[in-house]
Amino acid sequence: MNGAIYSLQYDVLNDFAPISPLVMGAPALYARKSLPATDVKGLIGWLKANPNKVSMGVATVGARLLSAFFQKETGTQLILVPYRGLAPARQDLAGGQIDLLFDSTDALALMGAGSIKAYAAVNETRLALARDIPTFRELGLPTLSYWPAWQGFFAPKGTPAEIIVRLNAAVVSALADEGVRSRLIERGFEVFPPERQTPEALGALVRADAERTWPIIKEAGIKAE
Repeated sequence: MNGAIYSLQYDVLNDFAPISPLVMGAPALYARKSLPATDVKGLIGWLKANPNKVSMGVATVGARLLSAFFQKETGTQLILVPYRGLAPARQDLAGGQIDLLFDSTDALALMGAGSIKAYAAVNETRLALARDIPTFRELGLPTLSYWPAWQGFFAPKGTPAEIIVRLNAAVVSALADEGVRSRLIERGFEVFPPERQTPEALGALVRADAERTWPIIKEAGIKAE
């Protein structure tokens, strides 16, 4: 996303040599517990019946992008409420001051306490920490199956191929360690599957991310804050 919202002194698509994807964020759509819809289908119907009356907190550029994807995919119109961080947005959601919020797995504690509820996860597969939350993809909304935050391992452009191979092997080995994986999952990350831990997969991810998100960012007028 940085290439679309910042004026950078480097080319994010061409100035780096991909080594391997590492982890992705694990966001889901959460709601105040008193919101009447019980599932995503009901939520969309309720939102369409109440255009520009339902509030969604946005605390990050990624969340702003997800809100744009959500409205475009579902044909709904929301009131976006900006926050300087997820913590205050999360508390306002629990207190009923806002209606909806795309949040990380940090929100699961509030869900477990019954203070908020979840509708669907953005990831392609169900969250490791919350297998009972369905994904948007399985609910028929594949456009929302998107990772607004992921991390990868890169080297400078022109790094010798043999060095890339050695670095990739080290990354793959580290991510295969059960202790490492468990710690990452505990911290709310999802580890890319082994078959995608390749330089080629990371390069494809960067290009697909730009092709998919940059037009939406420009269309929605999303700016760095």
